[in-house]
Amino acid sequence: LFLLLLLLLHPPPSLHPLLLSSQRHYPAAWGHYDVCKSQVYTDEGLTWDYMACQPEAADMTQYLKVTLDPPNITCGDPPETYCALENPYMCNNECDASTEELAHPPELMFDIEGRNPTTFWQSTSWKKYPKALLVNITLSWNKTIELTDDIILTFESGRPEQMVLEKSLDYGRTWQPYQFYATDCLDAFTMEPKTVQDLTQHTLLDIICTEEYSRGYVWKYDKTVRFEIKDRFALFAGPRLHNMASLYGQLDTTKNLRDFFTITDLRVRLLRPATGATMVDENNLSRYFYAISDIKVQGRCKCNLHANSCVFDKEKLSCECEHNTTGPDCGRCKRNYQGRAWSAGSYLPIPKGTANICEYTHMHCECFGHSNRCSYIELLNTVICVSCKHNTRGQHCQLCKLGYYRNASAELDDENVCIDCNCNPFGSVSDRCNGTGFCKCKEGTTGPKCRECLPGYLWDNGCKSRVCDNELLRCQNGGVCLNNLRCECPRAYTGLLCEKPRCESELGGCGGADSGQAPLSPPSSPRLLLLLLLGSALLRQASYWPTML
Repeated sequence: LFLLLLLLLHPPPSLHPLLLSSQRHYPAAWGHYDVCKSQVYTDEGLTWDYMACQPEAADMTQYLKVTLDPPNITCGDPPETYCALENPYMCNNECDASTEELAHPPELMFDIEGRNPTTFWQSTSWKKYPKALLVNITLSWNKTIELTDDIILTFESGRPEQMVLEKSLDYGRTWQPYQFYATDCLDAFTMEPKTVQDLTQHTLLDIICTEEYSRGYVWKYDKTVRFEIKDRFALFAGPRLHNMASLYGQLDTTKNLRDFFTITDLRVRLLRPATGATMVDENNLSRYFYAISDIKVQGRCKCNLHANSCVFDKEKLSCECEHNTTGPDCGRCKRNYQGRAWSAGSYLPIPKGTANICEYTHMHCECFGHSNRCSYIELLNTVICVSCKHNTRGQHCQLCKLGYYRNASAELDDENVCIDCNCNPFGSVSDRCNGTGFCKCKEGTTGPKCRECLPGYLWDNGCKSRVCDNELLRCQNGGVCLNNLRCECPRAYTGLLCEKPRCESELGGCGGADSGQAPLSPPSSPRLLLLLLLGSALLRQASYWPTML
């Protein structure tokens, strides 16, 4: 298991790093995924065999940009003198930004190790105590990288009593914690203290607070603070791992794990310096500050298994993409190479992996012979067929146009794969049909194409309900039934069954309940006039009765 982790996280370096003009390359590791293609002989002659590949792991601190917040937190402007934490009377540590030998700029966190005396970045002292001494150190790569070894910070001032390590996956727009550090996790972050050894295979991605790198009066000898990448990865591999194919298969499918070890930026939030005691000596605040001599970040460019080298040019890292891919992370297909949707390379099958090469669009346009043109939709990262023929539609011309349905007896590449629905325009709701060719019919209409009428309906540019019947004499007042569809009424009557008297204009309106009109002139009928007079007298008498009572 140890050798397996060593291969995955710490591949051996190449003997000859490639140098090209002003660009710095670091080539792929030996072993797995060290090349992207090789020539092989087949029955058709010499051809290329493509495989997955990835860059070699390297020291990523040589490619980063560091920023501090607040920007004036570095010591030396104005010059200061510092006392030793372990001895408040030893005050011979000077910081002066104007003098090279006494300056402690941020670059000294990433310089060559082994110098004597040790070089380091240093903050201003805790002059504003009890106000917190807060510093944010942000490491940015402007590139997605995958961590392959522990992140290690070496402190020359004593390890901080409170600190948070954070990561970003979107170039510093949003941040999420990697790990919390404190002498008292409950007091500082209201979290139970834990170590990586407390994690399991199911909790290896948990965010924990550890007291392992903060406790004790031991600043002289224990200087390092770690974020344990290898220990977490060992938990992922687990004791039941039987072969490398199993591990690589899990890497292919466990997206959360790969994202956990993937970053674009790191941020170190220093919240409280080492004090070495329970009480701060307010009379000698020059003892309290942050000083970092080294930060180690080991990783590789994330190239989605489509590149075996990464180039650093014009202060920017980018993958040298293979497999007809492009982009800073080889995250999309080149123009005219969208014959199939882009996909990351695969670790399987080992040892060469699967390249998932982007294919030339016009040669591999999967349209079942109904189109010879494809278009790449970048927003959806997919390829669609253009101008499908033979009444087909869809991403691969695999569906039928509206108004057509699939011919079950034909193959997908048959020119007659889609048949006209042929729905009757008078009897159907629309010209569309279902997958078996049946149209959706209007009320009273039936049949696969909606050309027949249900009982009780007759065809008249569509099925219409039977209104009348000459034998049953449904038409009233002398009306005549025409084609069982309507009554032809005498001049004096109207209505569906000739049941309503027609209102003659010379009479000034019918005035009946059915007409909805009030008479415009007194009625000429003596009998009707008498009825109206009698009704009026009764109404007057009814209105008089309450006054009598």
